[in-house]
Amino acid sequence: MQKYLKTAFWTAMAFAFVMAIVPGSNDLPGIVPDKVQHMAAFASLAILGTLAYPRIPRLLLALGLVVVGGLIEVVQMIPALHRDAEWGDLFADTFAVALILVCMQFVLKALPSR
Repeated sequence: MQKYLKTAFWTAMAFAFVMAIVPGSNDLPGIVPDKVQHMAAFASLAILGTLAYPRIPRLLLALGLVVVGGLIEVVQMIPALHRDAEWGDLFADTFAVALILVCMQFVLKALPSR
């Protein structure tokens, strides 16, 4: 099971990174705000990361995900990509990671031991 969770985590990470740096806008159709998209992506990564790597301290996982969010914003500064780097995006990523990791702490404690 752990192998599949790790594969899912790294696949989601690659997908989020690629979608964030593809030239031009790739907003989801409809009325899903940009910040909600960021939060959904990083919440998913936080959940998958927690399940895939249960022995890694949560703070280290959070730091790693925030660094990835920051790297995405730096890459989006490349003019040829026609993307906009925003501090608000990094804040949304960070908020989602923090919220999910706190929630996962309670969820994992509530589950019976394996």
